[in-house]
Amino acid sequence: MVRQTDTVTPMRDQDPAPLGAERRLSTKEAAELLGVKPETVYAYVSRGQLSSRRVSGGRGSTFDAQEVEALARRNRREGAGASGSGSGGDLSVRTRITLIGNDHYFFRGVDAVDLATRHSYEEVAEWLWTGRMIPGRTFTAPAASVAVARRAVEALPGHAAPTDRLRVATIAAATADPLRFDLSEEAVLGTARSLIPTLVDALPPAGHHRRDDGPLAHRLWSRLSVRENPDEASLRALDAALALLVDHDLAASTLAVRVAASARAHAYAAVSAGLGVIEGPLHGAAGGLAHRLLQDVLEQGDAAPVIAAELRAGRRIPGLGHRLYPGEDPRARALFALLERIPRAEPALLAARDIVETTARHAPLHANVDLALAVLTASSGMDPTAGETIFAVARTAGWIAHALEEYGERPLRMRPSGLYAGPKPPQPLPE
Repeated sequence: MVRQTDTVTPMRDQDPAPLGAERRLSTKEAAELLGVKPETVYAYVSRGQLSSRRVSGGRGSTFDAQEVEALARRNRREGAGASGSGSGGDLSVRTRITLIGNDHYFFRGVDAVDLATRHSYEEVAEWLWTGRMIPGRTFTAPAASVAVARRAVEALPGHAAPTDRLRVATIAAATADPLRFDLSEEAVLGTARSLIPTLVDALPPAGHHRRDDGPLAHRLWSRLSVRENPDEASLRALDAALALLVDHDLAASTLAVRVAASARAHAYAAVSAGLGVIEGPLHGAAGGLAHRLLQDVLEQGDAAPVIAAELRAGRRIPGLGHRLYPGEDPRARALFALLERIPRAEPALLAARDIVETTARHAPLHANVDLALAVLTASSGMDPTAGETIFAVARTAGWIAHALEEYGERPLRMRPSGLYAGPKPPQPLPE
């Protein structure tokens, strides 16, 4: 992927801006003020936390000094809050599950990409929960659980979103489990091994055939793709995508799961909490936005007018940059490598490369896993919302791992204290 660096001469502090004009910072100055790498500054731009302006006649960007300073103050406040020990709960959560750093991530200390590319989703999930690798592990859903979940999902309107179906299936499965309040490790593991396949088996088929046996990725394919006879490389890519997405430290949905588990909500309720958060466009739904962008580029044959339209509308470009990876997203790199083995994925791969190279003229950001997931879904005859389904099903295993970990901690520890900023009491009664 193409990366570029700024070539603009930095503005110096001793060169004051004209009276009434906004003060602009170069990328290097903004990075120094924020205490981050220049690549991270552009990641802030992609997430809408900073605005940038192209330098006339150059390839660099400048940033509003006041905006950068405000973000730096906010980051310092959040950092202080995370490391503080006030009367509230723990905001910095000790975990033994996932470590992210230096453009890599690890499950229980083992390289997550190696696990995902060498083992099935079920095997990786079991490893995440127990630290044991069980070759050939498969998950089977109880018939009664699938029946009640399937009836509930079928009752939804046709326009229901993927997370709507998965949430309803989760709640329905909970009602079919009278022992759901047992929070012992073995009981929760039993719930996990039955809930995930129940969620998949409850989904309606994408075509005329619904597969209800075999590995989870094979069953999920029949719910997502109209192509009913997938080749082995495509199934392997889907299985690897599930395994790559199984956990990613304390993402927003995972934090919601841990809050629920801290209050001793049962595993179904904790997963439901995660599904409620994952629907946001900055989280699980980002794959659908990247899919639609990719389709537009495929239809027009050129990324430039598509990217221009997005920027003109003031929208961030989906599928690019990640706050935890200043360099490459290792999940995207691994999934792209698998997709390159699928001949029919080549047009979508070329379109994704065009998106990255076109956007690099504005901001040097790498492709993230959402763009790689979009290549998979767009080239496999899947709906734009398929990425959201893959993400949610995959992450359910991670949520269970975090719920299990949280059940072993002090109850209600996830209860931070608010920093009150309202009117100083006592105030008079309102009239």
